[in-house]
Amino acid sequence: MRIVENFATSLRELERYPSQEDPNLPSHVLDRLATIFGEAISATEAVWRIIADIRLHGDQAILDYTKRIDGTELVNLDIPSDTWASASVNLNETLREALSLSSSRIFDFHQACLPKDWFDGNLGVGLKHVPIERVGIYIPGGTATYPSTVLMSAIPARVAGVKEIVLCTPNPTDSVLTAALNAKVDQVFQIGGAQAIAAMAFGSESIPRVDKIVGPGNIFVSIAKRLVYGSVDIDGLYGPTETLIIADDSVNPQIIASDLLAQAEHDDLATPILITFSRAIANLVNDHIEEQSANMPRESIIKNSLANQGAIHLVSDVSEAIKLSNVFAPEHLSLLIRDAEKYIPQIENAGGIFVGENSPEVLGDYVIGPSHVMPTGGTARFASNLGINSFLKQIPIMNLSSSTMLQLAPAAVEIAGIEGLSAHSASAAIRIEGIESTSDEKGQSS
Repeated sequence: MRIVENFATSLRELERYPSQEDPNLPSHVLDRLATIFGEAISATEAVWRIIADIRLHGDQAILDYTKRIDGTELVNLDIPSDTWASASVNLNETLREALSLSSSRIFDFHQACLPKDWFDGNLGVGLKHVPIERVGIYIPGGTATYPSTVLMSAIPARVAGVKEIVLCTPNPTDSVLTAALNAKVDQVFQIGGAQAIAAMAFGSESIPRVDKIVGPGNIFVSIAKRLVYGSVDIDGLYGPTETLIIADDSVNPQIIASDLLAQAEHDDLATPILITFSRAIANLVNDHIEEQSANMPRESIIKNSLANQGAIHLVSDVSEAIKLSNVFAPEHLSLLIRDAEKYIPQIENAGGIFVGENSPEVLGDYVIGPSHVMPTGGTARFASNLGINSFLKQIPIMNLSSSTMLQLAPAAVEIAGIEGLSAHSASAAIRIEGIESTSDEKGQSS
């Protein structure tokens, strides 16, 4: 990876802000869109058409787009639950046990995160938490399979108390269906892409309309989520995955290189970044990257990722490293430095923090417990990872005593008056008058 030795240059390179501009698609993707839609068309225009057609024609449009885009001719969209059970039997015992361990860790973590309702009688206010009724989960597929994302998305929803969980995936492998069974998903549908998002957002003859859609996907899935937001809630808009590692000479450079390669192999657009404190460390890490990546199955993807998005930034101290990290707002932040715990309070922007050699991102991807669905593209500036609060509504409760109402109402009268809302002012004033007159009557009768 290239090495950047100037802090000001690093700051310029790493500073970024989320953007939802239409992507510049490769020519072969644009050609494919033109073939599917019969004319040159942008990604957003294509997704708009898919959404409109599915709203109008339901299942028939879903089946049509699945055939045209994915080349899959389906008869039924749903996958019967008895198929899930047989899928579990098809897995080897070691994988079943691994999925079970992952499920248990995810459940325990999110159970510990459940917020408590409260009410303060003196203030007359409280807060209750209500789960969203029906949630749709999107699991990407294509040539890959992601049972871990099923668990990381569905289990937090189930722990939060969501009544119905619907899952869409273009590739319902045995491991994905087993994960759906473990996570107590209610329905699974074999569709992907923008058509899956549109179907969950607006419903069809087969697929129920949901209240919120969660899960990662490709650029067309992200565009679809952006376009249906407002009709349903969404968890976020996810881009290519990214890791930023802050490391010093207390850590074996082989481990640093291994963690960077684990990030780089995701896809050509993955972003592996190292911030460290000497050129000697940087050179050693680069040597180990070259040695370890040789003959890896995804070597070409790794090379593209490292060459196009990867970089090693040299800084003078941990303070500078954390400043760069907070500016970049990474999806994953790994602290491979001495006394790493004491720097956690200084981290302001990150999807997740992985502390020390014993907490690598790869374990977070599968078995630590927090959901691996995390904000990307700088959205960690304002967004959090998928979790319990993603599936809960907060509803404030206001139940004042007469004495508290009398203390507050005059201020409401004044504020309503300055805003020119006379009926608001009168609504507060009539209560003051009512209580005062009642008090006068009680005083006279005594």
